[in-house]
Amino acid sequence: MSLPGYRRTAAQLDDAVLGQQAFDPAQAERLFTIAPNGYVEFVLVPALVARLEKVAPGIKLRLTPYGNDLVETGVVSGTTALVLGRIVDPLDNLVVQHLMDEGLACAVRADHPAIGDAMTREQFETMKHVNIVPPGRMRAGLFQALAQHQLKRDVAISVTNFFAVAEMVAVTDYCAILPSLICRRLTHDPRLKILPAPVDLGSFPVEMAWHVRYRHDPAHRWLRALIGEVITDFKGKTAATAMPSPA
Repeated sequence: MSLPGYRRTAAQLDDAVLGQQAFDPAQAERLFTIAPNGYVEFVLVPALVARLEKVAPGIKLRLTPYGNDLVETGVVSGTTALVLGRIVDPLDNLVVQHLMDEGLACAVRADHPAIGDAMTREQFETMKHVNIVPPGRMRAGLFQALAQHQLKRDVAISVTNFFAVAEMVAVTDYCAILPSLICRRLTHDPRLKILPAPVDLGSFPVEMAWHVRYRHDPAHRWLRALIGEVITDFKGKTAATAMPSPA
């Protein structure tokens, strides 16, 4: 038997064995290492943990950061169960699943002296902005949308995560462009108000990737399905509270 044929046969045997293994999430005790990017960690992971607490209390998560290098996360070697975020140039041994597309909106302080219930292009370009800096090529989508509409943005401060943005916007006259799900959470903050951008800034993909060896593993399949349920729930809530598009 040739080497490629042997590998295919071995993979088929692995799949058959894994497919016969039972996995009971309610009784299982297991640690999964996952690598979410900053957006997923802020928005989706808390909802995932809440579900785990109810349906699989013995399942624990360990988070490792996902920046722009898939190899560093451990997903390429299989030491990490999965990676969540925007998957750029995945290797051949990874399976990639598209989860959803996320839009963008603007956040300013509720009593902003110049901004009412809508924001004009001129106001957007006159204001100073808080910029959230995702690593590497993940910045490309927003920058391309701004360039396409020839929309200028005067960045006063750039930060590396979402956690401090609300506090900065609440005490300044600055504006921040944020993912829609984060904006939806911030609508409960009385210090802030959320507005559509003056132009359509498009969307960015949220994806999940895992090593091919885990494609039929019952425990891994269950975890991926649970993440899919969380995403479906978010999609439903987003559709119910969708913001109007800019005129």
